[in-house]
Amino acid sequence: MEEEELLWRASMVPNIGDFPLKINRKVAFLFLTQGPLPLSPLWDLFFKGHEGFYSIYVHSNPFFKGTVPSNSVFYGRVIPSKVVQWGAFTVVEAERLLLANALLDFYNQRFVLLSDSCIPLFNFSTIYHYLMGSSKSFIEVLDLPGFDGRRRYNPGMSPTIQLDQWRKGSQWFQIDRRLAHEVISNQKYFSIFQRFCNDLCFGDEHYLPTLVTIKFWKISNRTLTWVNWSRGGAHPFTFGRMETTRENLEWLKNNGNKGCEYNGRRIHICYLFARKFMPNALDRLLRLAPHVMQF
Repeated sequence: MEEEELLWRASMVPNIGDFPLKINRKVAFLFLTQGPLPLSPLWDLFFKGHEGFYSIYVHSNPFFKGTVPSNSVFYGRVIPSKVVQWGAFTVVEAERLLLANALLDFYNQRFVLLSDSCIPLFNFSTIYHYLMGSSKSFIEVLDLPGFDGRRRYNPGMSPTIQLDQWRKGSQWFQIDRRLAHEVISNQKYFSIFQRFCNDLCFGDEHYLPTLVTIKFWKISNRTLTWVNWSRGGAHPFTFGRMETTRENLEWLKNNGNKGCEYNGRRIHICYLFARKFMPNALDRLLRLAPHVMQF
């Protein structure tokens, strides 16, 4: 399908009441990558034995010609894609393509955006029940001054989008089907972003947080993907082989024992995924997964 037809088909919603309980609800894992998936053996191990409870979609560079082993969960899961430039609004367009493809499967009820450097911090069952059991979607929404926040706003967006509605947050979302449908079907705000959010606007950090703020969407104001920005700069801290230790992974799982809100109560599991892990960390991740992540 052409992109326009895909978005049109994905914008349709069922009209027969609630989701049938006897049918397995699935989590759609959406991988946004420039090329290969170097951590795929870890994800193969993570998904093993849980067929029927997940779907996988990969948006890669259309010029990437790499191959995937036929016994991998990623085999045949690449969607028709477009060229994506870091920092450009094409990132949001790629995210919408991933959501649109996933929405065509009505069994997909939760949608998780991941990169090729993301890892799961828990086993599949824990992550699945955490996502399915949540009463809200997870999107980080921040109102920030300065160059990382309000300074990125383009006055040309007014009056459709006002400065006091401009928000920032993590690109890595975990959302339910209703919100996913809103993201791909909304043309009013998407077209404004597409026109005015360019250069160093970083639309992937602003489009969803601004959209849910304008629409008064009830969300859990946080992301489930841990990223270390403590060193500053345009890119987060990376985990190589030496940084991939049992102690670090245990700390990530427990969030430093700070705790967070989940369905109105305080719990200690705050992050389900983490990034940014390098390809040379794979061997240690595979060795630690059965002991730390328990899969």
